[in-house]
Amino acid sequence: MSDPGTCSDTVVLGGKGQEAEADGESPNAEPRPPCTEQEAQSAAKQPALSEGMEIEDFNQPATCTVTVTAVSEDQDAGEIPDKVFSQLEEAGERPGELTQRDEEWHENDETTTAMERKEDEGGDEQENTDTEPTAYQHQYLGLDFSQNLQMLTGSWAEYSQTPENYLKGCKWAPDGSCILSNSADNVLRVYNLPPELYSSSWDQLSEMTPVLRMTEGDTIYDYCWFPKMSSLDPDTCFIASSSRDNPVHIWDAFYGNLRATFRPYNHLDELTAAYSLCFSPDGSQLYCGFDKTVRVFYTERPGRYCEQRPTVVKKQGQSGIISCMAFSSSQPVYACGSYSRTVGLYSCEDGSMFALLPQRHHGGVTHLLFSPDGNHLYTGGRKDPEILCWDLRDPGRVLFSLPRNVSTNQRIYFDLDPSGRYLVSGDTTGVMSVWDTLTAPPDGNEEVMKRPVLQFQAHSDCTNGISLHPYMPLVASCSGQRQFPWPGDSDDSDLEEDRMMTSSDIREDSGLALWWAGPLGSTSEQGQEEGSTA
Repeated sequence: MSDPGTCSDTVVLGGKGQEAEADGESPNAEPRPPCTEQEAQSAAKQPALSEGMEIEDFNQPATCTVTVTAVSEDQDAGEIPDKVFSQLEEAGERPGELTQRDEEWHENDETTTAMERKEDEGGDEQENTDTEPTAYQHQYLGLDFSQNLQMLTGSWAEYSQTPENYLKGCKWAPDGSCILSNSADNVLRVYNLPPELYSSSWDQLSEMTPVLRMTEGDTIYDYCWFPKMSSLDPDTCFIASSSRDNPVHIWDAFYGNLRATFRPYNHLDELTAAYSLCFSPDGSQLYCGFDKTVRVFYTERPGRYCEQRPTVVKKQGQSGIISCMAFSSSQPVYACGSYSRTVGLYSCEDGSMFALLPQRHHGGVTHLLFSPDGNHLYTGGRKDPEILCWDLRDPGRVLFSLPRNVSTNQRIYFDLDPSGRYLVSGDTTGVMSVWDTLTAPPDGNEEVMKRPVLQFQAHSDCTNGISLHPYMPLVASCSGQRQFPWPGDSDDSDLEEDRMMTSSDIREDSGLALWWAGPLGSTSEQGQEEGSTA
């Protein structure tokens, strides 16, 4: 993210007069020269990549609001009210901007992708299809998974400076202007989106270097972006992170300094670390996962004050450490995954449990995501060979599973595109897989295991992080895992030191990669033709 050195003099978290509490640690951040106002704003702009392949500035669909009836006291907590997960009403009401954009797309045949043409041509043959597409169905962003993705650039030298360093995840900023990475050296790094991607000069792409480095004191448990983050408003650009034996830190994503801290304490009044973090969709609250407890902090009020929501009441509920959390974008519901291999659904209003899903995972749940319409929940666990898709309209029912190879305890992220159609995940062997979640299941009510529509070797080591850009056909991935020397094959005549592998013998692939997931060749070939004619 570009540094708006002259754009804002002060950065404030919360209300006026609210002082940020720091724990005395000084973050390691490199000084960066100030920039002009045009440079600060350019990171959030979305210009076309080239003529003939234009990527428009997609706005997020309007939040769907559905009236939810209150749950009576005598209602069974193991069932979710039907109205909570009722399907969205699709009566042809769509935002005016999306309707106008759709008309422009159909008038211009050159900018219509092959996938959209196929859907438009085969729309009459499909049964039970709405005459007016929903807002989510129009956000395919030009994604093309009919062939292997094209690597554009990445960052590798940054992670080779520290011995036994490897990446542990990456996440795009909500406005798509930069990407955040986490690594074993306990440093959060922020990379700007390469400016060459806004033009046709892709041949000038070089290795990316971070513009910010934020160092934590110990192993980083979790991290997340503020959901309302926008590069045009520096006050909204911050990151929350949690590390072992440390409070929750709020980092400034423009300057890299520590803004504030949220301090959770246990029953002995000792500082304890959060194992998982997640902002509420409106950004007003920060949810933190602990052992059998979720603590809710208010974003405008740093410090130790919080609301405690136990997940086990009278020996009933979800036990274990809350390892991951996610919010539904269409209903006031959030989901919690636990290392006890369970998933619970809770009310955002008071934290009461709606349902506790059955134990279907082989290991602790490490990542979960809601579908954009809020009807489905995707969950994945450690040492678990599949991602499960739960139908929340019938809690406890698994619609289908997505096979992947996860043979370690490492957290393997997966991500959905904004339309909710494509799910992308890596695995322990370095393979990247893409599934089409909208493919029709076969007849019958038996559980289905879907095969990926695309699968290729993205890295030579574990691909643990996947993040899809919010409005461009770009996929970010990161790789790496802890490597241990193992005895090698050797003859009896070899020396003793030759019988053990050293760190130099281990093939490591620790880096951040940026992939193009749109039509291949169009922009790069155009840029080469323009250069040759000039």
